[in-house]
Amino acid sequence: MIPDLGHVPVLAASIDQSIPIPSWLKFNLVRVGDTSITAANVILAVVFVTALWWIAALFERSLHSMFRDDPHAPQKSARVHLLGKLGRYTIWIVGTAVGLNQLGIDLTSIALLGGGIAVGLGFGLQAIFSNFVSGIILLLERSLKVGDFVDLESGVRGHVREIAMRYTRVTTNDAIDILVPNAEFINGRVTNWTLDDAFRRIRVPFGVAYGTDKNIVREAGVAAARSVDGVLTLPGREPEVWLVSYGDSALNFELVIWADRDLTTRPGRTQARLMWALDDELAARGVEIPFPQRDLHVKSGTIGVRIERESEAG
Repeated sequence: MIPDLGHVPVLAASIDQSIPIPSWLKFNLVRVGDTSITAANVILAVVFVTALWWIAALFERSLHSMFRDDPHAPQKSARVHLLGKLGRYTIWIVGTAVGLNQLGIDLTSIALLGGGIAVGLGFGLQAIFSNFVSGIILLLERSLKVGDFVDLESGVRGHVREIAMRYTRVTTNDAIDILVPNAEFINGRVTNWTLDDAFRRIRVPFGVAYGTDKNIVREAGVAAARSVDGVLTLPGREPEVWLVSYGDSALNFELVIWADRDLTTRPGRTQARLMWALDDELAARGVEIPFPQRDLHVKSGTIGVRIERESEAG
């Protein structure tokens, strides 16, 4: 049960009655409603807020350390992050309200500052306030979690490492940390590669020379896919080779595979590994990789052509 703070003696008055303090600490700096704010009030408020922020940060760190050695930590990290952030914000809000009441500041009088805050939001704090609210929305609706692999409309791609008050920290596969404003996740297009299903389909286009046996191409593609760790071979998700088009100088195929989370979250590396394995398998079966060819037609004039064999040239 929460005690009635209205009957609790204010901290500043208790100090005045029990401990002698210098007169300058009792000097009235400003009045908020019917309450006079003295230098002692300001000092106590600074100490209290500092302690409050330290306690909130300690709570969040302690919560993360409790699950650090948990074998299911990767699955719980998003929930722990959500609980830690909401707990931290709750401590800030409730603690600040209690502290102001204990310092003798009537909370209803603070409403007088609402007009000034509104003006500030309109001129300079609108973006900050928007990012803060967007961060709260992201935490509550859980459309974005710590550990997700995302691709933003701005071109940023990487793992979500932290959802803070103003920004979300995204770490690319090159170990570069990018601070993205939270509002970008609300207002822009976001591709979340790991929101629900951890498996994703990946396509690798390639071409072979005309006249190549399609069955050999399929055999080489499937063998290449199976040689890469992380490619699924479950029923309904086996590697496949599709003939997709007839090009100018090649038959165009696609190697279609289902990849696990590790391959999905490293698309560049995965593409390179599949192409490397595919080139090895095609070369082992004597399949030729074509290059663009052009026919030259001469409408008028004469062109001299001389062909030399290597033995004659040597």
